[in-house]
Amino acid sequence: MNTIIRKSVLGIAGLAFAGGLAAGPLNHHDATPATTALTPVAAVQADKPDAGKLIPHGVQGTQSRIDLNDEQTANAKAIIAATKKAGLPERAAVISIATSLQESKLENLGHLGEKNDHDSLGLFQQRPSSGWGTPEQITDPEYATLAFEKGLKQVDGWQDMPLTQAAQTVQVSAYPDAYAQWEQQAADIVAQHWNN
Repeated sequence: MNTIIRKSVLGIAGLAFAGGLAAGPLNHHDATPATTALTPVAAVQADKPDAGKLIPHGVQGTQSRIDLNDEQTANAKAIIAATKKAGLPERAAVISIATSLQESKLENLGHLGEKNDHDSLGLFQQRPSSGWGTPEQITDPEYATLAFEKGLKQVDGWQDMPLTQAAQTVQVSAYPDAYAQWEQQAADIVAQHWNN
């Protein structure tokens, strides 16, 4: 009896295997011989973006770095999520995070009283009076990021510009070269959180 059951199980397994082959994709036009040697392929770590996409021109100047608290990390993750929502590549997230590091140290700033730069608010220090949105909108990390990246997309060739030039073209800062100092930390943040 065990032999009959074993033969039945093996027969069913054989049918399932043959059925799986027949049900799988068949390419009758493929002229590749069955004896083709396999070509080794370089292994790519799928959990981190390519460094060449994050910093295509290398960093410019001395780099700054700060330790991030939970709120700042959450804001960086919100920038990354908004970048993905906009359908933009990792480089846009690097530019956005570096800009926010310069403008607010990734803190979603409200009105700072006498310390406020005009009516600048939020992660990117956008100004309602300059048309960036309402105070409520520009203190929403997703909205603020999408507004910044909308401006970035309007810059011809932003993908090929040094970070500080791309950021400055959108922000029109009084300190146009200051964005460059955050490129490495921004790239590290994007590398760490892009696929999370």
